[in-house]
Amino acid sequence: VSIHCAAGSEAQLEAELFGTPAAPPAGAPGGIGRAMGGTLFLDEVGELALPLQARLLHVLQAEPAGVPGHARPVQGAPAVVCATQRNLRQLVERGTFREDLYYHLNGLALRLPALRERSDLPTLVRRGLEAADGTCHRELAPDVQALFASHSWPGNVRQLFNVLRAACAVAGSAATIVRAHLPDDVLEETERRSGASAAAMPAPTAGVRLEDLEIELMRRTLEAAGGNISEASKRLGISRNTIYRRLRWKRPT
Repeated sequence: VSIHCAAGSEAQLEAELFGTPAAPPAGAPGGIGRAMGGTLFLDEVGELALPLQARLLHVLQAEPAGVPGHARPVQGAPAVVCATQRNLRQLVERGTFREDLYYHLNGLALRLPALRERSDLPTLVRRGLEAADGTCHRELAPDVQALFASHSWPGNVRQLFNVLRAACAVAGSAATIVRAHLPDDVLEETERRSGASAAAMPAPTAGVRLEDLEIELMRRTLEAAGGNISEASKRLGISRNTIYRRLRWKRPT
């Protein structure tokens, strides 16, 4: 059972989580009740209001109880999986997230990498194109593939899929997505980053290859970023894979 903790008012979320016991004949079960014996997914759990955090903790710590309409007690509290874009530890320190609830929920933590840090962009593009028009017959032009590979994707997979959806709508019956089909904001951001990278590059001198200048710029940026590949890729507007490839480093496994 999935519940989005940032959607609706506090009262609406309370009803969605815990149900409406005043409704006839026996009340409408909430998400926690429906998830008994299964799994409850709390999306954007960091947005949960403090009063609801307290009630949630109480319910999750309660002893297994019988379910109306069943002959015997079944199912205790559900297994809980949470997702958030916030740093819950920082929220605890600020007093906006209960520390006891944090430790109740904080089992195995999995950080999902940003899209620019992932190596499966071509697979995601294929999925996005298929989702956009229900077919697998479209493809990206080579320069669009290069643009996608170097883009920072601040909106991650959601942004990628929205860009592909818009591009397919503009492309109409065309089988190939070209730059002219892309939203203006993607092209403008790419141009801004390309301009910044070009401005940061040293002026070419006789006998020096452009490739050597690019590699030197990568090295300088990486050094300025304290060796942080992710930060260097943001500053340069290119993917981490590009830095690994151009500097001929082995990508960590």
